[in-house]
Amino acid sequence: MKILAFETSCDDTAVALVENGHNILANITASQTEIHQKYGGVVPEIAARNHINIIIQLIDEAIKKSNYHLKDIDAFAATAFHGLSGSLLIGMMTAKTLSYIYSKPFIGINHIEAHIYANFIENKNLPIPHICLTVSGGHTILVVFKGHNNYQVIGQTVDDAAGEAFDKLSQYLQLGYPGGPIIDKLAKNGNPEKYKLPRPMIKKNNFLFSFSGLKTATLNLIKNLKHNNENYKIEDIAASFQKAVVDTLVTKTIKAAKKYNIKTITLSGGVAANSMLREEFQTECIKNNINFFYPQIKYCTDNAVMVGTLAYYKLKNGYTSKLDTNVIANTLL
Repeated sequence: MKILAFETSCDDTAVALVENGHNILANITASQTEIHQKYGGVVPEIAARNHINIIIQLIDEAIKKSNYHLKDIDAFAATAFHGLSGSLLIGMMTAKTLSYIYSKPFIGINHIEAHIYANFIENKNLPIPHICLTVSGGHTILVVFKGHNNYQVIGQTVDDAAGEAFDKLSQYLQLGYPGGPIIDKLAKNGNPEKYKLPRPMIKKNNFLFSFSGLKTATLNLIKNLKHNNENYKIEDIAASFQKAVVDTLVTKTIKAAKKYNIKTITLSGGVAANSMLREEFQTECIKNNINFFYPQIKYCTDNAVMVGTLAYYKLKNGYTSKLDTNVIANTLL
């Protein structure tokens, strides 16, 4: 079963040809990061226009690389739910058009759900049930994965997502965009114990997340240091901030695994590429005798392979989407 998948939920244009959910015949992504860096974040209209300009070229590259023809494709899939409306429309309309031309199924995909399935790309026999923490610039969500198309959302962010907090701190410090990789790199040369920053909602008897207060506390710390003419290293700020975020994410996820008596945790989303987050999860999971899985970095960030993998499982279970499906910008699972 060969599925041509598209991911255009934000600023990356991605096309992949995935066979049977796991065999990657082609995987191509065109980044717009350099275009949006001068604005300090993604400009929706510019992102959508650039998807239009590049998507046909990426389809051609994917087909040539795979040595197949579009008529050989069994289904077409695209992210249709959760993201920037204009960007989502480009990928979805492309997939629906091809579906109509070749009389093949179309599958509209939820962006957050696709991130969850990034862990299945290279792990066909991923233990079920498991706890999945999906964390990125747009969302922080904790899910009990009970089976394919069977999830229980037990926690999410009530304000800023973790990745959004990274971006805003980086923007305030004029370090650049995207903020996550920049803060992660700086933190490697900083002292994570230098400044005592809050761990938001870490003692609450729930699995909700909040990073707005932590962001504000960090900005106030910097302002006070400047006001008092104290010497400080940006590396120490980055390390202390990152440690607070990581501690919060890891502690709450481990707590969830214990509450639901689940022995496997998976991590996904753009922030899953953070080196400290991976390391602390590894350490705490070993301590608590919990299995831990995470995707390769190229499958943490937005990519079309995860869309194709999820579409395979949906099609396998008889799920397809109608050609009058419309995008939904803000939705969970």
